[in-house]
Amino acid sequence: MSPLPLPPVAEPFQLPFHYGALHNIGIDWLTEAEPVRNLLAKHHPALTAATFDGRALVSLNYQLYFAQYAFGGGVTQEIEYNVIAFPTAQADRVPELTYAQYAQGWDQTKLLGIARIHVVCDNPYAITAGRVLYAEPKYPGWFEVDLPSLNGPAGETWTVHCKAAEVADDTLVREDTHLVSLRAELDGLTATPANNTPITGYGTDTDGRALAGPMNVYQPYRWFDLSAPHHTDRVRLTVHSHDNDLGRDLHHLLGDTRAAGAWTYQSPPVAAHNRPYYLGSQD
Repeated sequence: MSPLPLPPVAEPFQLPFHYGALHNIGIDWLTEAEPVRNLLAKHHPALTAATFDGRALVSLNYQLYFAQYAFGGGVTQEIEYNVIAFPTAQADRVPELTYAQYAQGWDQTKLLGIARIHVVCDNPYAITAGRVLYAEPKYPGWFEVDLPSLNGPAGETWTVHCKAAEVADDTLVREDTHLVSLRAELDGLTATPANNTPITGYGTDTDGRALAGPMNVYQPYRWFDLSAPHHTDRVRLTVHSHDNDLGRDLHHLLGDTRAAGAWTYQSPPVAAHNRPYYLGSQD
């Protein structure tokens, strides 16, 4: 077999794309496998949904990131609705893992990746880049959030509200329609370091070709095991709009399923502007 060519990199983009800072939370749900397989087949026919003890894995992944360009800087927020999957043609290479083992990065083949079903993003430039470079099903939205921060109250609670938007003349136009809300109260939980990158992101382009784009994160994630019964109320997912594809798919696959785990990453600060002090008398 002859080697495959690399997918083209459309102008004016350059790869790899470097993140200046990343704040990220992912929530995982183990759910009934057959509906997940059916949904995945519609979006990515070359992939197979992974199962863990007979359950498929669905994930919501919120990102807030900064990127520095030659012309300055840009801040982007997005949320991905993913199915954990692998290339069907390479099924014989996929290791058999429990969910906890997968979440902590035991799959060193990195074939167990995120098959993107929906991606909502507030940056028109990033929407275009995701579509043309990685075949992401990316469309506009906007966010109101309350996140753990060194510049805010102490705690480990993440709240993300995703709302609808349109793009007009390369500008995001916000709408009032709420799409989905996610709240994860991780305060008081012990996190396990997770060496789970590079994360392989799968897409299917307009010609039906499957592609994979790995993403490296240069420090471990923090994984929170939510499997214990007393963690039932730690995560709350609210679907506000059932009449769009994202809302229908979330409601259909997850229903009342409770979260199995959460994973977070926050870039460390690189500088701090300290509290001022008074100068003494100048007399």
